[in-house]
Amino acid sequence: MQTDEGYIKFQAHWTQTPPFPAREIEELKYWRQRCFEEGWIGAYPDGIGFGNISCRSGDTGPFLITGSATGNFPVLSPVHFALVTKVNHQGNELWCSGPAIASSESMSHAAVYEACPEVNGVIHIHNLAMWNRLMEAGWATDPGATYGSPEMAESILRLLRETDIRDRKIFAMRDHYEGVFAFGTTLEEAFEGLMTFRGLGV
Repeated sequence: MQTDEGYIKFQAHWTQTPPFPAREIEELKYWRQRCFEEGWIGAYPDGIGFGNISCRSGDTGPFLITGSATGNFPVLSPVHFALVTKVNHQGNELWCSGPAIASSESMSHAAVYEACPEVNGVIHIHNLAMWNRLMEAGWATDPGATYGSPEMAESILRLLRETDIRDRKIFAMRDHYEGVFAFGTTLEEAFEGLMTFRGLGV
């Protein structure tokens, strides 16, 4: 298990703002809660949190995401979210605003949105059984691409542009133990994809 889980590796340009209106984060908060109840988002015994969830804010560009180090909160409030407005993968930079700084996995979420304009919701969870099955199937990012890094973002972009993972809507993060990404045209579709994959055991 990685001991640096949740550590932000990119250069963050964060503008701290008041909390977002409840209506803007209602859907995100609901599906995050469902993931927490499934044990897909949470915290390890040492208190280190894991998992995050995002959705587009509008048709293109910015996306809302759970804030850094929020995995261990049973219920999130409006102070636990951020809006990612710009990402520079190559330069390892990210711009965000909100009451919380964006999740350490924000660049990985951004890569999914960049490669898949039809996607409006992304969920990153930790689940060993699903991760193992995805690894066995070869539905995974490149070796050496660690979480929250430019290499991971580039690996996700390649995976979605050069393989059928864009249609499967789920993949494992090879060098991020237990890390699984799912996505869909809605957060509900991403969540149901995880439920289906878990149930199929394939």
